[in-house]
Amino acid sequence: MAALRGRWARWGFVGAVALAAGAAAWDPDGVRKYVKLRAEVRRMQGENASLAAENAALAREARGLRGDPAALERAAREELRFVRPGERVYWLGGEGGAP
Repeated sequence: MAALRGRWARWGFVGAVALAAGAAAWDPDGVRKYVKLRAEVRRMQGENASLAAENAALAREARGLRGDPAALERAAREELRFVRPGERVYWLGGEGGAP
């Protein structure tokens, strides 16, 4: 009789744990939210890594523009489409539209 009572107690405990786990899984603030937030954290970590790499590249470019007049002129010509006085510009089409 004691063995039967112990077996029922064990199955009752297992059932209660399974019921609690099921309730936690279906609760909007439970496991589903945890999994969703964990995926969002991974996505944000990847985004932060790419932004950090872009930031480092822009910092290198800024240092180059401060110290190298040729790099500064190249950037002004390419990005701002500056020309020197007396130069002629022949637009052949391409990226970015007309000047």
